[in-house]
Amino acid sequence: MTQPISHAAAPAPGSCCPGLPRISIVIPAKDEAGRIGRALTRILAAVRSGCEIIVVTDSAADPTWEEVQARAAAEPRLRCLVSEYGPGPANAIRYGIDDARAEVVVVTMADNSDDPRQIDELAALVEHGAAVGVASRYSRGGGQIGGPIVKGLLSRLAGRSLHILARPGTRDATNSFKAYSTSFVREVGIDSRQGFAIGIELTAKARRLRRQVAEIPTIWLDRQDGTSGFRMLGWMPSYLRWYLFCFGRKLTADQLAARRSRLGARRARLASRRGAASPGLRSEGRATREGVASGRPGGERTTLQPNEWAAWHVIGAEERLVGARDSRGTA
Repeated sequence: MTQPISHAAAPAPGSCCPGLPRISIVIPAKDEAGRIGRALTRILAAVRSGCEIIVVTDSAADPTWEEVQARAAAEPRLRCLVSEYGPGPANAIRYGIDDARAEVVVVTMADNSDDPRQIDELAALVEHGAAVGVASRYSRGGGQIGGPIVKGLLSRLAGRSLHILARPGTRDATNSFKAYSTSFVREVGIDSRQGFAIGIELTAKARRLRRQVAEIPTIWLDRQDGTSGFRMLGWMPSYLRWYLFCFGRKLTADQLAARRSRLGARRARLASRRGAASPGLRSEGRATREGVASGRPGGERTTLQPNEWAAWHVIGAEERLVGARDSRGTA
């Protein structure tokens, strides 16, 4: 059973690793120009610890990239990268975590729905032993204001039922506003390629490895403007996959790695068959990914069209049929 962790005070800024940030804050962003500025202002004002903020977009053609780059010129804690892993929020989060320099990484959204004043406290949970620190909407003192009713009901049902049946250490496994031990993430890897399932994936892996998960209550506010990119029906299979993965015997890190290796091989075989059947789609996908630069000056950048965004999720659905879990190296 996952053990609770006391909520101790955060260490003084810079006390963990001199010369490195205490916290890496990763923000996936798509079409958030005009809104992300407020989110960055709130984070910079609220976080007391030394931090770096990594905003990850799908394309440098997104006006979000230009807005953040302009601000980064005067703010050394801020960087904006273009994901080289393909489009979509899961790939943006993976790319940002792989680029993180701190021992703790916090994932938060660009739409001002999360409370940045809790970033330090979430980081403290990890520094005091948790593999995952969760901002929980469904623990006592937490709440959710606004948002689609069905989405909220399903999220609450998933969180409460997992808490009762699988005991993962949190009542809100699906919330994306979480802190992670960077070493834990690089040990277990990230397999999600769709949506925001990374939050429940890493919670499920911590549960199966019997690593500690801790939570603090949070109030989540639905975005006030713009359009949410959340695709409930399209991404539901990814959430269900990791929901079910929470149940099962204890795994060692080696057993999890072997499982991922086997399923990664299946994914490679599926990709090979798909490429043989549709060489045009395969070439287009590869060209798209190779054309996306890292977000650093001088790189060639290719605009990701809406049909490419949709095609990625179609491919992801096929991969799920074989339960594939691959990784980039150890991350």
